[in-house]
Parts: sequence; structure tokens; C-alpha cells
Amino acid sequence: MLRVTDDIQIADWELTEQFVRSSGPGGQNVNKVSTAVELRFAAGSSPALPPPVKARLRRLAGRRMTEDGVLVLQVDETRSQARNREIARERLVELIRKATAAPKRRIATRPTLGSKKRRLQAKAVRGQVKALRGRVDDDS
Repeated sequence: MLRVTDDIQIADWELTEQFVRSSGPGGQNVNKVSTAVELRFAAGSSPALPPPVKARLRRLAGRRMTEDGVLVLQVDETRSQARNREIARERLVELIRKATAAPKRRIATRPTLGSKKRRLQAKAVRGQVKALRGRVDDDS
């Protein structure tokens, strides 16, 4: 059982882990030991997540979420399989926690009189600069 918040707990059967060989340097060890972990969580079909959290999670996950709604996290930071597994689970929990926080609604405000005047003044100055860029007449 993976505890995310007081309300959200992910059962172990919802997570699948696959251990693969890490990329990058590591000498002979990297060719023999599968230390990298690929954690898969079917967020789209998970009964633990409410629909608004699923929608926010899809947006936060980006390319890490497949078309089927499966979240794939790949970790190969350390040379320890157990530590990589912990890191992957921590990242999953952190991502879901971020998705549980509902964004604050934006309150529409009107621009102040001073900001309107400054904008118009800046436009007028810019227009003057552009007007002076024309051809120069030879009066001599």
C-alpha cells in the first residue's frame, strides 16, 4: 500500500515494476545488473484517484503518461536497485500530491488608470521613433 494523502492510497496491485539495465557509464557492472526501474501506474483506471485529480495528473505528467492513461516513471539514478525503486515510488507520490492541489481561480482585475496612461505614453514614444525613420530630404 502506497500512502499519498489521508484520502488517497494506492494498492500494490496497481503498480507494476520492471527492472532494466541502466544506460551510461558504469563499467562491467552496467552490462550485468538490471538496476534501473520502470514503474507503471494505470492512473486512468485507478479507483483510488478522483476524476479531477486524474485530469490534473495527466496534465502534470506530460509525456510520461501514455494514451491509455498509464503513468511511466523511469529511474536509473543510483547503482542500487532498491534505492531506484524507492526514488520511483517517491516521485509517483510527489506527482500525485501535486495533482491533488486544486489551482486557485484567477480573479479578473481591471488595469489602473496609471498603467493605462503609461502604456499609451510608451506607444506614443515608440510611434515617434518609427516616424523619424523615414527618408531624409536633401535640402542643400
